[in-house]
Amino acid sequence: MTAQTTDVLVIGSGFGGAIPAYYLAAGGARVTILERGPRLAAADFTQSMRLGTYNRIVDVIRGEGIAVVAGNCVGGGSVIYFAASLRAPSFAFERRGSLGRRIWPVSLTRSTLDPWYERVEQAIPVTRAGWPDVSFAGGVLAAACAHSGHTCNPVPVAVDTKRCTNCNWMLSGCRFDAKRSMLLNYLPAAEAHGMTIRPLHEVQTVGPSHVTGYRYAVTYKVLDPDDYSCTFHTGTIDAKVVVLAAGAVGTPVILQRSALLLGGIPAAVGRYFSGNGDRVSVADVDEARVRSLLGLSRPDGVPYEGLPIGRPITAATYDYLDPAAPEFSRFMLQQIYFPPITNVLAQTAQPPHWFGIPGRALRSRWRSWLTVLAMTEDDNEGFFAQVPPCTGSFARLAPGIGLGTMTYRPTARTLGGWQKADTALRSILETEGLARVLPWSGDVAGSVTAHPLSSARMGDNPETSALTDLNELRGHLGLFVTDASAVPSSLTVNPSLTIAALAERATPAIIERAIQAGVPVRHGAPLPVP
Repeated sequence: MTAQTTDVLVIGSGFGGAIPAYYLAAGGARVTILERGPRLAAADFTQSMRLGTYNRIVDVIRGEGIAVVAGNCVGGGSVIYFAASLRAPSFAFERRGSLGRRIWPVSLTRSTLDPWYERVEQAIPVTRAGWPDVSFAGGVLAAACAHSGHTCNPVPVAVDTKRCTNCNWMLSGCRFDAKRSMLLNYLPAAEAHGMTIRPLHEVQTVGPSHVTGYRYAVTYKVLDPDDYSCTFHTGTIDAKVVVLAAGAVGTPVILQRSALLLGGIPAAVGRYFSGNGDRVSVADVDEARVRSLLGLSRPDGVPYEGLPIGRPITAATYDYLDPAAPEFSRFMLQQIYFPPITNVLAQTAQPPHWFGIPGRALRSRWRSWLTVLAMTEDDNEGFFAQVPPCTGSFARLAPGIGLGTMTYRPTARTLGGWQKADTALRSILETEGLARVLPWSGDVAGSVTAHPLSSARMGDNPETSALTDLNELRGHLGLFVTDASAVPSSLTVNPSLTIAALAERATPAIIERAIQAGVPVRHGAPLPVP
């Protein structure tokens, strides 16, 4: 086992890791990123659902009652996300949930986070999309909303719409460098200042360092690029400051495995897990009604059959984000596209819901589907059980498939929120026989989310939060968490921009802690504007 040192060690290279890594490196610190997944460039991304391609960089991690889709590569979730970039509504920061008191730190509100949102929007940057950027599927949702008396708007995206080819392969990484992932801004800017990225380094534990002048020792395994279940060798790296950004599934497990080494961790680590209230429904659209009711058709004369055409997310209705409405009744409905490999999750109206002749008939019409994601207010009811007996944050069953230790049993409040979203969606899409709305089946994977949150969350109450309001792990100076696990509650919008804004906000405190540890680092690095 070889030993090495760095000023600041960042675990993970997605939004939560890349952002502080850049500012620390640009300020003069020696920064190292350990990333579990491989490093790929645009030319390496494949527009294919063949095994051995997309599952090099995408993991589906199954828990009890929930399955999580996560990135596994340099750039993390920013490489595979669908680039919808929205600020959370003001009421999201005031949520009380089942605790009966404010979940978020008092210091964090929409207004206090707005300057940090603005920084991220400039650095990435975010495009204010217009109607010419909306896909056929997004147009159908917008027209259906208008027909039923609701509004609908283009969704702002972290995409260079001039470079985008509308290939709809975002999940597999962008071959055209149109999607503005961390590979195009914070990470290359950090490397220009000397930061080092080590791909295929899977972190195991964080413990006390025995090297003079260093606070933490982090152990890792170097993975075989052709078989992530095999290890080439192991190592330890000592750091003065550690930033954990391994994701809402990875971070709590690393901390749980490290609990004895660290002399204990906050009780909230691995608790209050959220799937961002995600609820996916498939609407089986009647093509004739699209033409007669909505007056729509494609240039080739087909009324719709446009599910796979365009970007995955282009339009949404915000009509149900009323700040005056009761908690657990607010949500956003967003047009979204998933690859055909997920079609097994579409369930029919009558038994058998997701297999047999009815299921096959439904899936044969997939080009006429309209898939809608509702992002609701869930109850933070998930938790992580015992540490996996294997290494890493989950048991890898096959390439791209893992078994995690998280459990998610929706409470009546969460189920009520989903029901309200289902009812609203039916009122929009089932008007005059336009479509049949069929929620994804929970029989196959339980709840499915690409937006896991809150498993090591911020807060003011030490009993119900793992982090201070500046993202530092309670009782452990110089150990920060800046990924999705720090977000205290579901947001009713896609969380990537909020994760990034919180990482921007945490960075000055991380720099200050590094200075206190003797690191020659400065505040005030400029935005990594392209």
